[in-house]
Amino acid sequence: MRPKLKFSHQIDRPRRKRRTASSCISVAVFLIAAALFSPVSAQTACDAPSNEVLLNLINQSDLAAVASQHRLEPTPLGQAGSPPTYRMRLRGDNTQNPCQVATALATDARVARAEANVKLSAAERPGLPWTLGRSWAIGRSWAIGRSWAIGGGVANHKRQWFPQMIRLDQAHTGTPGNPGNRGTRTDNGQPVVVAVLDTGIDPDHPMFAGRLVPGYDFVSSDADPREEGIAWQDPVYGHGTHVAGIVAMVAPEAKIMPIRVLDRDGSGELWRVTAAIIWAANNGADVINISFGYNSEPKLLKNLLDNCDGTPLPGGQTFPELLRNVTVVSGAGNGGRIGNGGAAIYPAGTRIDAQIGVAATTRNDGLWEHSTMSLGDSGGQRFIRGAAPGDDIISAIPGGRFGTWSGTSMAAPVVAGVAALVKGKFPALTPNLIVEHIEDTGIEWECNHPTRGSVIKTSRVDAYCAVSNNKTCGFDANACNR
Repeated sequence: MRPKLKFSHQIDRPRRKRRTASSCISVAVFLIAAALFSPVSAQTACDAPSNEVLLNLINQSDLAAVASQHRLEPTPLGQAGSPPTYRMRLRGDNTQNPCQVATALATDARVARAEANVKLSAAERPGLPWTLGRSWAIGRSWAIGRSWAIGGGVANHKRQWFPQMIRLDQAHTGTPGNPGNRGTRTDNGQPVVVAVLDTGIDPDHPMFAGRLVPGYDFVSSDADPREEGIAWQDPVYGHGTHVAGIVAMVAPEAKIMPIRVLDRDGSGELWRVTAAIIWAANNGADVINISFGYNSEPKLLKNLLDNCDGTPLPGGQTFPELLRNVTVVSGAGNGGRIGNGGAAIYPAGTRIDAQIGVAATTRNDGLWEHSTMSLGDSGGQRFIRGAAPGDDIISAIPGGRFGTWSGTSMAAPVVAGVAALVKGKFPALTPNLIVEHIEDTGIEWECNHPTRGSVIKTSRVDAYCAVSNNKTCGFDANACNR
């Protein structure tokens, strides 16, 4: 029997959920251009509010001595992987912050790896120069058609621009002799399951009727992953519902597993995210959507994702707790106007076999100006391997409504939905082969982008080519000129 992952965040009595203020939604909702993945330079010096470090040892018998020397509590809060990563809390008499402790641990010869339990974030912070800062009303004429009242929302949602761009209708219907797919496996007739790790979901939205499987709230440690927050006051309120709605549109017969990992301010901890990925995979997820990130590479998360296709790197950390393989889709980040291409945001910033990092595109089929995009190199080892519509995407928001949001947070679930279609049509494909399939069947982009100052190389997803296994879908020579 494989060992169970030990997570200390679980509690005996889950607290009762506080219902959100839906009355505020009827007045206005503050949607500020999805998932800016704020750089650490604008945050506190050490963005690890849990006061914890994650520690790997060369010899596990050194744990007590290392904990004592570096003023850590002697008993781990939890552990994961093999060799294990220990979750350790700083002692009350430790005057350093977790980042300083992790730096000191890294110089200890007994320590193989150490990092702070950092905050991964999808938080939009109004007032920062990289904040896009869009505010949308619900059912108000001054919103200029960018948010949708009840009654008009469903119609505008169905006729928005992006399904035609990726040929979604053709992907669903297919052609004679080559049927399409809507998110159901062709081998056993079971729905593909897409886990959405985010701020939670409004499970009462009509768009999700009959579409959900049980999820989990890793913030409150209970089985109700309902979004918490108040429209207008909480700038990321509705983010998870919006992301899940995009998956539901792209793969209408797939099931959605809502996993709440982000607080009402849009932030989550590295250990929490690690726990959520393992839980989702072990509870039946085939695809996981991640529309958040961090601006330096969390090693624990990278090691876990390296295991998601069942073939960890030779000599690397393994995760016996991870019982099923899973395809991971991650948003690239919205820092494209900060330097060349935008600094890498993780986990999308690492090229991992079972993961596809996704940039955002516009209705003109060009790169969205705020999207992070890896630049081409001679080895072709770009970390952003896919692009998908992410600008002005209409999807569900809490209260049964629809709203418009923009960002790579919206592009990622488009690809997660396509991954569900591919898994349904070709159920034998492993996660790394699903990633390659989506990349190989997309519209190839390789051109010199005028505002990025270099060649960008990626594949803009095409749902129809993906389900029809057409690997000569096309090359767009003008992608960089739009």
